[in-house]
Amino acid sequence: MKKSILPILIVVAALFLSNCAEKADQKEKSETTPDNPVDQVELNSDLMTPEALWSFGRIGGIHVSPDNRTILFRTTFYDKEKNSGNGELFVMPADGGEMKNITHTASTEFNARWRPDGEKIGYLSARSGSTQLWEMNPDGTGKTQISDIEGGINGFEYAPNQEKILYIKEVKLDESVHDIHPDLPAANARIETDLMYRHWDEWHNYKYSHIFVADYNGSEISNPVDIMEGEKYHSPLEPFGGMEQINWSPDSKSITYTCKKLTGKEYTLSTNSEIYIYNLEDGTTENLTGEKHEGYDKAAVYSPNGEMIAWESMRRDGYESDKNRIFIYNFSTGEETNFSTGFNQSAHGLTWSSDSKKLYFTSGHHAKYQIYELSLEDGVIRQITEGRHNYLSVEPAGDVLIGSKQSMSQPTEIYSIDPSEGNETQLSTVNRNLMDQLTMGKVEKRWIKTTDNKEMLTWVIYPPHFDKDEQYPTLLYCQGGPQSAVSQFFSYRWNFQMMAANGYIIVAPNRRGLPTFGMDWLEQISGDYAGQNIKDYLSAIDAMKKEPFVDQENLGAVGASYGGYSIFYLAGHHEDRFDAFISHDGMFNLESFYLQTEELWFPNWDLGGPYWEEENKDVYEQSPHLFVDEWDTPIMVIHGEKDYRIPYTQGMSAFNAAQLQDIPSKFLYFPNENHWVLKPQNGILWQREFFKWLNKWLKE
Repeated sequence: MKKSILPILIVVAALFLSNCAEKADQKEKSETTPDNPVDQVELNSDLMTPEALWSFGRIGGIHVSPDNRTILFRTTFYDKEKNSGNGELFVMPADGGEMKNITHTASTEFNARWRPDGEKIGYLSARSGSTQLWEMNPDGTGKTQISDIEGGINGFEYAPNQEKILYIKEVKLDESVHDIHPDLPAANARIETDLMYRHWDEWHNYKYSHIFVADYNGSEISNPVDIMEGEKYHSPLEPFGGMEQINWSPDSKSITYTCKKLTGKEYTLSTNSEIYIYNLEDGTTENLTGEKHEGYDKAAVYSPNGEMIAWESMRRDGYESDKNRIFIYNFSTGEETNFSTGFNQSAHGLTWSSDSKKLYFTSGHHAKYQIYELSLEDGVIRQITEGRHNYLSVEPAGDVLIGSKQSMSQPTEIYSIDPSEGNETQLSTVNRNLMDQLTMGKVEKRWIKTTDNKEMLTWVIYPPHFDKDEQYPTLLYCQGGPQSAVSQFFSYRWNFQMMAANGYIIVAPNRRGLPTFGMDWLEQISGDYAGQNIKDYLSAIDAMKKEPFVDQENLGAVGASYGGYSIFYLAGHHEDRFDAFISHDGMFNLESFYLQTEELWFPNWDLGGPYWEEENKDVYEQSPHLFVDEWDTPIMVIHGEKDYRIPYTQGMSAFNAAQLQDIPSKFLYFPNENHWVLKPQNGILWQREFFKWLNKWLKE
C-alpha cells in the first residue's frame, strides 16, 4: 500500500512546490519596480538636480557567460522615499540587444556568477532573513535557495568542475565584554588591549572573514571546511576587498587568496599583504609571495591553462599609493617575472585571455583610464582604447572585450571593444532616458603652467548653455586621496556636472601628488602637504580667473579628505582669492589626526611618522589649525560621525575655530555616514546645503 501511494505523493508534492514557486515569483513581480526604474523618471528641467543624480542606475558586477554569448550584470537603483538602494540582476546579449531584469525582488541581489556550465546563475540574496546563496535559470525563472548557513555568507565562487563551492563568512574568534563577564548582560563597553579596534566605519565585531570550501551537488552545499580555521585574519582584505581577491585554479584543486596575516599594532603599521595558495587535496597553505614582496600583493588570478598565476603587487611596505605592478609566477619553472619594469603606470583588474597568452587590465594615463593588453610572448604592453573616459573593468568574451566605462558626463555603461582596433560599441542603456533629458556642460582639457614651470592637466567644466559673454562664479575643486587622480570619474557626490548645472565653472587641477602622470609627480606630496601641490591649486585658479567669463569677485574652493585639508590650509593662506570655502571630512589638526586615525601606515608614509619625532616637525608645522588666526572667509564644514579614517572631531574643531572668531560658518554633520555620504536622502541634503552655502556667498 505504501509503495503504491508513494509516487502519487511525490507528484502531488512536486505540483505543490511548483505552485508555491510560481506564486512566489508572481509575488516578487507584483511588489517591485519596473524592469528599469530609470525609464520612468521624467525631469522638469534639462539641468542636473540632486534628485536626478540619485535616479541614475549604477552598474557593476559584470560577468560574461561561459559561451561568451550573454552578459550578466547588477544595477543598483535608489529610492528617495525608502531612503535605500536595491540591486537588481540583468542579462543582455554580448553582441547587443535588449536588457532583461531577471530578479524583480524587494531585496538586493549581488555577487552574481555564472555556473561553469552556463545553465544556472548563482547569486546572494537576503530574502530568507540572512544572506544565502540562490540559483536561477538564465532567464530568471526557477529561483532556488541553495545554502542555509548560520549567520549567512558574504561572497562565493563556483569551482570550475562544479563539485565544490567556496564562500566567505565571518567567524567569531575574539571575546566581547559579555563573553568575559556573562553575568553583566546589560553592560555596554569595550575592552581593548591592542590597536586596530576599529576600521573605516566599523568597530571590530570580534569576528574575522574566513574562506570555506563545501561540496556542491547542483542543488545544495554541504560539508563545509574553514581553510583558515583559528586564524585571526581577514580574507578578503578589509574594508574594500572583494571576491576578486579569492580565485579557484582551473583544475579545482587549489584556491588562491589575498590575506594580511598580521594583527593589532603590526596590522595598522603595514600594508604587507600576501598571495596564498590552499591545496584542497592535503589541506596545506603556501605563501607564494613571502619575504620577497613587502607591500600590497593582491587579486591573484590563474591562467586558464593552469600553468601561471598573475597578481597586482606594490613594492614598498606602508605605501598604499605605490605603483601597482604586474607579477606572473610560472608553476613549471618556478620563475617569477615583473612585467611592469618598463611601464610607468599602475595596473588594475588583471584578466587572462582564453589561450593564456595575454593579460588585459585597466590603467591610468593623464587622468584617463584605458584598457591595456600585455603579451606574454614578448612582454609588450599595448594600449587598446582611446578617448576622454575611464574604463573601470575589462573581461574577454571570444573575439571582443567587454568593459564598463564612465566619464564626467556619463555614468557607467557597458561596452564591447575590438581588441585589435580599439573600436567601441555601447551595449547597455540603463541610463538612456535620463541622459536624453539632461544637457551636460562642456568638459575642457587645459595644460596650465605651474610655479616650477611644469605643465599641469586641468579639467574645466562649463555650465550647460554657457555664454562666453557672461561672467560665472567659479569653483576650485581640491582632490582628496591625497593620491587619487582627477580623472574622468562620474561621482555621485562630487559631481562636476551637478556643480556646472548650478551655474558654476569648475576648475579641477591634477596637482602634484596625483597618479597617471608618473611616479615623480605622484610622490612629490609625501612629507610636503602644504608645498608645491598647494601652489599648483593657486596656479590653476589664477590662470582661469584671467578669463573674461570668470567672475573674479566670486571664487570658491571646495574639497574632501586631503581636499578638505587643502581647504582648511587655503583658508589661512589664500591671500583674498576666495569668497567661500567648503571642506568635507578634512584633516584640521595633523597631530591629533595622527593619534585618531586607524591605518597608521598612511600618516607614517605621508607625514613621516609621529609628530613627537624631531625629523617630522616640519610637516606637522603645515597643520591648518596653526593658521586659524588668518581665517577671514565664510566656511562650511561637513563631516560624518562614522568616519574613522578622519574622525569627525577634526571637522568639529575647525567649525568651532571659525565660530569663536565670528567667521560666518556652518557645520553639516551626519551621525550615520562615514567618509562618504551613501544614503539617498542624506546625499540629496548634502547637495542642497552645498549649493545653498555657495549661492549665499558667491551669488547674492
